[in-house]
Amino acid sequence: MTADNASHYLRFDGVKKSYDQKSLVVKDFNLDIAKGEFLTLLGPSGSGKTTVLMMMAGFESVTSGDILLDGHPVTRTAPYKRNIGMVFQNYALFPHMSIAENLAYPLKVRKMAKAEITERVYKYLKLIELDQFGGRTPAQLSGGQRQRVALARALIFKPSLVLMDEPLGALDKKLREQMQLEITRLHKKLGFTVIYVTHDQSEALTMSDRIAVFEDGVVQQCASPEELYEQPANSFVADFIGENNLLPGTVIETVKGIAKVKMLTGDEITARCADCGEGNSECVVSVRPEKVFIVPGDHHYENKITVKFTNCLYVGDFIRYFFELPDGTEVVAKFLNDHVAPKLSEGDKASLYIRTKDCFAFKVK
Repeated sequence: MTADNASHYLRFDGVKKSYDQKSLVVKDFNLDIAKGEFLTLLGPSGSGKTTVLMMMAGFESVTSGDILLDGHPVTRTAPYKRNIGMVFQNYALFPHMSIAENLAYPLKVRKMAKAEITERVYKYLKLIELDQFGGRTPAQLSGGQRQRVALARALIFKPSLVLMDEPLGALDKKLREQMQLEITRLHKKLGFTVIYVTHDQSEALTMSDRIAVFEDGVVQQCASPEELYEQPANSFVADFIGENNLLPGTVIETVKGIAKVKMLTGDEITARCADCGEGNSECVVSVRPEKVFIVPGDHHYENKITVKFTNCLYVGDFIRYFFELPDGTEVVAKFLNDHVAPKLSEGDKASLYIRTKDCFAFKVK
């Protein structure tokens, strides 16, 4: 589900946050989130994403603006009255309680009947596939199992919204990937609304309906994972999401959304004009390593650049090739490790082929 086909369930309206009444940590944050949507706030440390989450939870005050949940302002509502579930990186489970008691706790606080609590605890233990572990303590579970319990505890009282703050940050790579699947499985099964905070771009791309990319308290772009990757709005998003070559140049002219760019080497290439200026303005041309080819084959490539091969890095299923333009700018290409992978020696001259539709021209910040 996306915000385009459902009514706006959660709205941030002109939200700002300052801790010293001088500088803004979050600057005029506006966003609508649909019921049942999985939205990720992604950005480097200090970009404002966790502050937004804490304001939504009620743990941080809003300097100005408003937050509306299901049409009702919650900016001045106490945290415990917002009916929000939270999942933290450190699990935040009660060590002296059993797993079943941990799950029962939020239900007891809400004064639910004992029989209903027992039934719901069993249901959620089964949902996270830990129905045989209810009598154990958190210390007797693995990290992945503890995080599943933390997730179940955030969901068991059927909150209107679930907030997740770097919930997989303490897990190793394999467990992280398993928990990504677990969270998305439960999200699809139960249909709860999620705001998820991470600095891990692959995690965001894997799990989200939409991703809001933060830099310096401002959302640079909010879109689906595919749109962010394939059509970045500016050079920050292009550089932050995935891997990119950023090649400096000067815009000669733009015609119908296509920019002709003169590179520092003197070569001319064409690229889709993202936010680049008009003629004679500095720009960078972004192209992803997997969109750079050394063997043109049957395809038509509008751009060709001459480079010098410097090194390669074997990564198993693919090989990363490093090239250099005459002005010293590095170009990285990624090729599958198969029988057609190019064989090059250091210092070899080569031609790289790139399609115009895979290049984006951005203004220089």
